[in-house]
Amino acid sequence: MNNRKLLVDYTLFEISPQQINESLTKNSGRLIVSGVLQRANAKNHNGRIYPKDVLMREATKYTKTFVSERRAMGELDHPDSSVVNLSNVSHNVIEMHWNGDDLVGTVEVLSTPAGNILKELFRSGIRLGISSRGLGSVKELYEDDGAVEVQPDFELIAFDFVSNPSTHGAFLSPQKMNEGVVKETIRKYNSINTIVQEIIKGA
Repeated sequence: MNNRKLLVDYTLFEISPQQINESLTKNSGRLIVSGVLQRANAKNHNGRIYPKDVLMREATKYTKTFVSERRAMGELDHPDSSVVNLSNVSHNVIEMHWNGDDLVGTVEVLSTPAGNILKELFRSGIRLGISSRGLGSVKELYEDDGAVEVQPDFELIAFDFVSNPSTHGAFLSPQKMNEGVVKETIRKYNSINTIVQEIIKGA
């Protein structure tokens, strides 16, 4: 177990403006959304592959230990710890299920300072990723150059929202994007700091 390290991997959290508006209306202003949390059996941009049996085991354990007890909390941005920092909690995972190799989850955005920032980012159309955070070791796969396989000692800690998803296929590659789309994407990401600063000033 001594060779375990913090493993952080990202997946684009797809959410439509319609889903956001419907949730806010249906839930009296609360934002509850669904999307892919993690993907099994696929090499992500960090070169890591999560075997489905390992991910299924951890998802089941996480559901029983955290989701069912309403304490499957996650943070906003890049936590660098194996412990969830309550002062930065932004959301809570309230349900998880499998759709093929995709682990799909339902997430409630909380009315915490970090949660309010997350809510406004979603409402502003900012594309965010959701990051699985866990402890584990990896093994190099020599038949697949640059790929490593997450080992059975993996332990899932939390899912966090972040600004840079890196699962394979999460973003269009530059050659598939026209100049207008590139400029619009850059404009949206540059607006994140502005939105955050406005929320902080108004708090």
